[in-house]
Amino acid sequence: MNRRTFLAVSGTTTVGVVAGCLGGNSDATAANEFDYELNPTPSGVDVPLVPVEDAYEWYKNDEAKFVDARTRTQYDERRIKGAVFSPAADAGDIEDDPVEEWSTDTRVVTYCACPHHLSSQRAASLIDAGYEHTYAIDQGLGGWINGGYPLEGSAIDAEWELYEIDGTTDSEYAGEMVRLDQIGENRVEVAPIQDDGSYTLQLHYAGSTDSQFKVEAPDYTVEGTLAELTDGTLSG
Repeated sequence: MNRRTFLAVSGTTTVGVVAGCLGGNSDATAANEFDYELNPTPSGVDVPLVPVEDAYEWYKNDEAKFVDARTRTQYDERRIKGAVFSPAADAGDIEDDPVEEWSTDTRVVTYCACPHHLSSQRAASLIDAGYEHTYAIDQGLGGWINGGYPLEGSAIDAEWELYEIDGTTDSEYAGEMVRLDQIGENRVEVAPIQDDGSYTLQLHYAGSTDSQFKVEAPDYTVEGTLAELTDGTLSG
């Protein structure tokens, strides 16, 4: 199996695990040479969470390559300068993944904005594919922006706001993911369900407040504007 096929299979496996049962059987582990906090993922791979300050040190010293794990729309609007588009399974797919051209010895840093759920998915699939020196930024893109670190994109000067959507579902779904989609647009965020059934979706957004979004939990779906979805706690 060549690397392109192997990466594609890893991504497909992640989709199945997120949508259904937890606890994959992967034996892959990250090198975690700096003993960072580990974030467990549904595929069974623990992903090291690198503090944003350390990620920036690697960035300015050219000691790592950066991967944006979000959708193409989000990548085009605002991203870490020089980062490549290589989305998590929940965020989309691409025909020619630039990561496939990198040596598996490369130090890879993934990121998203939720703050590290999509990036941990992508990091887990890369670790599973042999990229052992892979990390996700703990504070996500928001931490990078707050640090004043280099950005590029079509909307970096827009007025961005952070929206948080709180919800609850049955605790039997703890560990599974809740998904937020902008209807008619390529914009996705995800968040894990906690042990008590609660969850919080985070969205950095600069578009129209009249836009419609959809929240998909394992046992219900809710649609509405961000104002409606952030007014109280969502439930089935």
